Amino acid sequence: MVSDTAFPSRGALRIAFAHVAYRAAEEFAGRRTGVAHFEVRTFEELERRAGEADVLAVSGLWRNTLLASAPKLRFVQSFSAGTDQYDKALFAKAGVRLANAQGVNERAVAEHAMALILALTRQLHQARDNQRERRWRGMIGDRPLREQELGGKTLIVVGLGRIGARLARLARAFEMRVIGVRRTATPAPAAADEVVDPTGLARALAEADVVALTCPLTPETEGLIGAAALHALKPGALLINVARGKVVDEAALLAALADGRVGAAALDCFHHEPLPPESPFWALPNVLITPHSAGETGQYETNVVDILVDNIERLLRGETALRNQVV
Repeated sequence: MVSDTAFPSRGALRIAFAHVAYRAAEEFAGRRTGVAHFEVRTFEELERRAGEADVLAVSGLWRNTLLASAPKLRFVQSFSAGTDQYDKALFAKAGVRLANAQGVNERAVAEHAMALILALTRQLHQARDNQRERRWRGMIGDRPLREQELGGKTLIVVGLGRIGARLARLARAFEMRVIGVRRTATPAPAAADEVVDPTGLARALAEADVVALTCPLTPETEGLIGAAALHALKPGALLINVARGKVVDEAALLAALADGRVGAAALDCFHHEPLPPESPFWALPNVLITPHSAGETGQYETNVVDILVDNIERLLRGETALRNQVV
């Protein structure tokens, strides 16, 4: 592994872009940096050519075993904000730097979460199902079963970081009351009406009409929304997950959806992705599924390459501090 040698010069540097869909190499080429690069679309291609790369831009195709087959690798720029797939200790031992894409999709994820809240409260998932069946739904006499208005309802945002704070501001534009949950209960009046730390989560859930998960996956947040949290939830509340699948105990959520403790859920992420065809979530009428697409936007490559180019220039200048540095 490379650990002490200098970062390659511009003329010697080679970057690998590895993603199944993003056109980051095309975006990078337009910057005319004078840095050589190539692009792969599969893990097999990446594994075969990893040894050619000094810099790797990657996310879902990453496997920690690649460090052993990439002796030139000096820097990994993640396409994602989340970095739970990277073994940080192994990176440090190998002398490979790591930066994430925090902030590049905060607008997209917050807007997606808001769209999911609106979809569930306006029952757009049911309308689409009815459209598929060519069924015109009649008027509903039972008031709680009708579409709902957001004004005056309480939104709990678990993870009041950049995405969560942006979502909170959007929700307040709909005249929702917002309670933020984060490590410290420092007030954030520009975003939330109230902020609590994790010890106040159960109390906040009891007030929730909607719960939105926007937190990173950490040892503290893994399984955070389990049986106890769901039992504390105001009956019939809606759950939105644009964080990571493992923040939620899926078995407990399925039970809560079945007994009405959770009225409906909009889920962008799961423990196993792609979500297996046999997953019971597919068949539930009170679940809206999106394919981990909350952060997708036509601007994504531009935003990530902005960070990548900035970090490459810093490394070429011999600087040690990286933008969005993780390792």
